Amino acid sequence: MTVTADRQVSRLTSPWVRGLAAAAAGALPALAFPAPSLWWLAYVALVPWILLARSAPTGRRAALDGWLGGAGFMLAVHHWLFPSLNVFIVVLALLLGTFWAPWGWLLRRTLGGSPDARHVAAALVLAPCGWLMVELARSWQYLGGPWGLLGASQWQVAPALRLASIGGVWLISALVVAVNTAVAALIAAPSVRAPAGAALAAVAVGTTAVWLGAPVPERTGTVRVAVVQPGVIEGAQQRFDREEELTRTLVGQRVDLVVWGESSVGFDLSSRPDLADRLATLAREVDADVLVNVDAERADGRGISKTSVLVGADGVTGESYDKMRLVPFGEYIPFRSMLGWATSVGKAAGEDRRRGDHPVIMTAGQLRFGPLVCFESAFPDMSRKLVDSGAQLLVAESSTSSFQGSWAPPQHASLAALRAAETWRPMVHATLTGVSAVYDGRGRPVGSWLGTSAGKAAVYQVPLSEGRSPYVRFGDWVPHLALLLVVVAAGYEVSLRVRRSARRSR
Repeated sequence: MTVTADRQVSRLTSPWVRGLAAAAAGALPALAFPAPSLWWLAYVALVPWILLARSAPTGRRAALDGWLGGAGFMLAVHHWLFPSLNVFIVVLALLLGTFWAPWGWLLRRTLGGSPDARHVAAALVLAPCGWLMVELARSWQYLGGPWGLLGASQWQVAPALRLASIGGVWLISALVVAVNTAVAALIAAPSVRAPAGAALAAVAVGTTAVWLGAPVPERTGTVRVAVVQPGVIEGAQQRFDREEELTRTLVGQRVDLVVWGESSVGFDLSSRPDLADRLATLAREVDADVLVNVDAERADGRGISKTSVLVGADGVTGESYDKMRLVPFGEYIPFRSMLGWATSVGKAAGEDRRRGDHPVIMTAGQLRFGPLVCFESAFPDMSRKLVDSGAQLLVAESSTSSFQGSWAPPQHASLAALRAAETWRPMVHATLTGVSAVYDGRGRPVGSWLGTSAGKAAVYQVPLSEGRSPYVRFGDWVPHLALLLVVVAAGYEVSLRVRRSARRSR
């Protein structure tokens, strides 16, 4: 089997053909995410990429395979941005793909040639650790954020969600890469089956043990949350009118909180007291606070911000939250003096949004909830900190109206399942145009999604839960452990090369 595989790879003699093969292999895992949602594919999708990198004739070529595969992966999971960024998305993919270059080199170093049991064992540990280092680096908000983390493809798999409560999405990513590495090792080195077989058995046993034995959140009651999704409507005033109309249908339904999507109010409420009064009237009629999101030039001249504002029966409550982590190029342009030309080739932000500087816990009646805005639901640390600060419910206001018909809306909605499972807190993902979704504290869906064709107000009976999940308690221990192992391995590699150099010089 390995002879056949190596022969196929060896035929990729042309650097261009090999480069295209690396990019295609890197793009394959994107099919595991929504909308295709071929979640099972994630456990073997990296195998072609791993086999290609391990067969590279030199370490430099393996690094190039890692880079081009990473670019293919980034382009595939962000392909829906092409209408907005045009050719600039290719430039970004190539830049971010460089993070996978060391990973490609690592695969050749551990699995290249005819690896023995020691090298296979090293690959089974270091390949997942190296992948996590890539995910951790590219998750920095200024580099695009944690969209498309491999573990996020398992958002609807119950055992994986239980793992998320232990080590976050990072633990799922590590196990998925470990499985792929073990399968690749079985193909590349069938004579050394013990380490790969042991790794697969350990993943299966460990995941089953966590699924059956890990602690779960304790249910404490329920809260009724209404999501108002108006659909695609042109014009800020027309959108507000439609949201008001839909919210009024909730009268008499005994809701505790009404949530509108991101950019649901296109006017600064301090300069439009008439709209603030209409929202207060709605809150009185529905007998519940209304959480809106203002996307408008501030009356005080401090620029545009994405601000979540809570409105009660007496008007704006004074509780508000400014979005802290902005979408690169969508809401601001990094190094605008150098990269401002991006506005000429796509729909990049013409003006930078104003960034918030602290999270906020809001209170609606007896309910304490933590608001997030759109892109922020992708960041595990933000929801963890909100729960650690006392949030009983996580609420993400979002809008993907620019990407209707693409993979973006369902993939974005799926992230709330992971945040809920990680923190043991239910999460509401409310959008302007779909997909809107609600999950309980185990990451299980509550009711049905509101798809991109829906325009309605829906009420969800959301179960509340309490307790601190291991992930909330211990934080990002998985990537920190991975970093330690990578540093130790790098130190060993350096010392080994020094000893070899010393022997040669004698």
